[in-house]
Amino acid sequence: MSIKKVFSVALFFFISTFSLLAQHKAEKVVGSQVEMLRQAMVSADEVALSNLVAEKLSYGHSAGYVEDKKEFIRKLTSGENDFTKIDISNQTISISGDAAVVRHRLDGMTMDGGKPTQIKLFVLLVWQKNHGIWQLLARQAVKILT
Repeated sequence: MSIKKVFSVALFFFISTFSLLAQHKAEKVVGSQVEMLRQAMVSADEVALSNLVAEKLSYGHSAGYVEDKKEFIRKLTSGENDFTKIDISNQTISISGDAAVVRHRLDGMTMDGGKPTQIKLFVLLVWQKNHGIWQLLARQAVKILT
């Protein structure tokens, strides 16, 4: 094998390894953002919510309606949408450039309109890296029918 081929193979493995490490780091950062969003939704923290979601947020509910950033934050902070508990499981994160696709199961409780309701959802989140910060760009949920 020529030195040129050996160098090419070694360079390929180095670049591949570096790329995988960078992707793994990005997945951890996005996972942390998902956790911060979960906490901010339960605590109805307006400042945290505003920092975690993108200006052009499209937040789709399992009931079929979609909110923008302003309405999403207003409903949480006013108590109109009142999450008292959110548990996330079976989460996967896939990074593609400055976008991340997150899927998970959400089990929770709400007190919407003073009425306790149990929710079970499959959720799709799309995060976008904006000026070095991962922000939620889109969310869609569907009810688990079982």
